[in-house]
Amino acid sequence: MKDFRGKVVVITGAGSGMGRDIAVKLAHRGARLAISDVTPDGLAVTEKLVREAGAEVHSQLLNVAEREAVLTYADTVAEHFGVVNVVFNNAGIAHHGEIERTEFKDIERVMDVDYWGVVNGTKAFLPHVIASGDGHIVNTSSLFGLLAEPGQAAYNSAKFAVRGFTEALRQEMIVAKHPVQVSCVHPGGIKTAIARNATVSGDHDQKATAALFDRYLARMTSEDAADVIIDGVRKNKARILVGTDAKILDIAVRLVASKYQWVSAKLTGWAMSKAG
Repeated sequence: MKDFRGKVVVITGAGSGMGRDIAVKLAHRGARLAISDVTPDGLAVTEKLVREAGAEVHSQLLNVAEREAVLTYADTVAEHFGVVNVVFNNAGIAHHGEIERTEFKDIERVMDVDYWGVVNGTKAFLPHVIASGDGHIVNTSSLFGLLAEPGQAAYNSAKFAVRGFTEALRQEMIVAKHPVQVSCVHPGGIKTAIARNATVSGDHDQKATAALFDRYLARMTSEDAADVIIDGVRKNKARILVGTDAKILDIAVRLVASKYQWVSAKLTGWAMSKAG
């Protein structure tokens, strides 16, 4: 995917953050866009921005956890544009809480959006992407799809699952000789609203946890993250590491294997004490 001009690009979670910035940047590159989100106000802002950039756009409210809705949406987009070239399964949510204090429903909610949302989007659009003859599936995992973190079991589970699903898909496309590239995106600390919108369990203070993320972890803007992701897609990278933290920690985990868990536990304990 060297050139996005004229390509039909689907982006879920386009109402804010990286999804919005990817949409706007691809609009300026001449892509035709199908954008979706669960938040009408945010989606409306993104639609306005991409139209101002001169892009043809199809905008629709969508909950990626609702499989039948996603299947119908894929057919609607394909019928509207006549083709689908690229799909960014980007929508995601977060939850913070230790396993012993987290309700089943909280884990299920994260898995439904962050993992099954990716599966739903991939399965729904894959036939259309294969038929395009020049396709790319881009699934958003996380730095937490490369290493685990205390208090992030639900999010870790979903993002590790996305990684495995996406890496298997890439290999299957190679085996089948389909004209489809596949990339797994692993953002580190990105300045988006995901931490501020996260739910929490137990006695965690949501605002304090979000402030901790913004202060110590969110080092890259979503605009810069979008540039890295688009460049990675253009270069057909299998794994797109976004941010210096993602690159360094990816190497560290490879070097020390499971020993990273002790260090991570100690650092998280210290950070949470600072959060109050």
